[in-house]
Amino acid sequence: MINDMEDEDSFNKPLGRWPVLFYGIGHMLNDITSACWFTYLLVFLTDIGLSPRDAATVMLWGQVADGFTTVFSGELIDRFGHFKIWHGAGSLLVAVSFSSVFGGCLLCKIFGTNSSALQTIGYSIFAAIFNVGWAATQVSHMSMVNCMTLNSTSRVVLTSCRNAFNMVANLTLYVVAFIIFNLSKPRNPIDTENQYRWIAYSSIIIGGCFVCIFHFGTKEPRLKQDNQGKGHARILWAYWFKKLLYYQVALVYVLTRLVMNVSQAFLAFYVINDLQMAQSSKASIPAIIYICSFIVSVLLQEITWTSHRLKTVYSAGGALWIFCGTGFLLLPQGLSGFMYILSVLIGIANALMMVTGVSMQSFLVGEDLNGCAFVYGSLSFLDKMSCGFALYYLESYQNSYPNRPGFPLSIPHFSITRLITDSSSHESR
Repeated sequence: MINDMEDEDSFNKPLGRWPVLFYGIGHMLNDITSACWFTYLLVFLTDIGLSPRDAATVMLWGQVADGFTTVFSGELIDRFGHFKIWHGAGSLLVAVSFSSVFGGCLLCKIFGTNSSALQTIGYSIFAAIFNVGWAATQVSHMSMVNCMTLNSTSRVVLTSCRNAFNMVANLTLYVVAFIIFNLSKPRNPIDTENQYRWIAYSSIIIGGCFVCIFHFGTKEPRLKQDNQGKGHARILWAYWFKKLLYYQVALVYVLTRLVMNVSQAFLAFYVINDLQMAQSSKASIPAIIYICSFIVSVLLQEITWTSHRLKTVYSAGGALWIFCGTGFLLLPQGLSGFMYILSVLIGIANALMMVTGVSMQSFLVGEDLNGCAFVYGSLSFLDKMSCGFALYYLESYQNSYPNRPGFPLSIPHFSITRLITDSSSHESR
């Protein structure tokens, strides 16, 4: 009895810097490949000749595979535990499959044809495999937060550190992409494939190193093992569906991820097609966003958190994003330089919304540790499915984009990317 009380007291104490740091870097491989997925996949597929609808189909299949895997992996983790095994297996699958997502079409080489249908199928298969591994890694890593500590502030600090390294991963990707885009100028689709293949290889190597450090420095969380050892029953799905807070947190989280992912996916199109900025801007603009997000995420670790403070900070981030979305809609080509100022504000808003939005899940779980993986998995399922269908629906409109041969550019119009980046910000309301 005394030992149980001592263990509970130790789990209620704030975590030290090293456990937080080792935990934070554990999602780097997922983060850097995700940044490449959302920022460059649609651009890459259309650059090599796929139609916008076919490119959106590839992304949709990946998101659907991700969504269903999050639910199943969450259920299995709740049943059997072993977070680090799930994390390692998922990371290995991500590393093996990701280079093929941005590589040549394997099915096309096997069948000796480059038809658009076969290309779509080929890229969709590897997109789905990649997202299965990605989902297993994500759910296991997010679920660890509640099983590492019972201290609510430490849980937010863990989430904030994870988000800070998310920004580091994204920034690293854009530095790599900036170098590759400037060193090599593609003359044909093969050169374009090689550019993105080198970006993918670099992402895998960098992310893989951080995964190894995570597994070396992070112990398997004991809280879940202790709960199971004491005979605590596994929490059924129906328990969460009866809680109003579950639906509130789900709405916040899904809309937050929708804002981040949709705006990230179309940002490269926006700066190149709408604002007519230099090609390097599709790396430099996102880099500024993530530098600012990283700084804010680090600062947020120093705050003592309550549920009221989480809601206040989240609302501030949402209001800032609405302001930035209005800027996206109204910014003329001649004032494209103001995009750098908007990038700073977007970075701040992203950090405020992401850290607090994810941390609300920890407040929802509380001490119900035998159902925490289902919570993270089910909310991620909603996130992946909504993002997948939203991106498919919106990218389909690229077929009617007016900036094409024969279209008089003097006619006033709003492109779909300009409307998308604005409307995604208003979803945060």
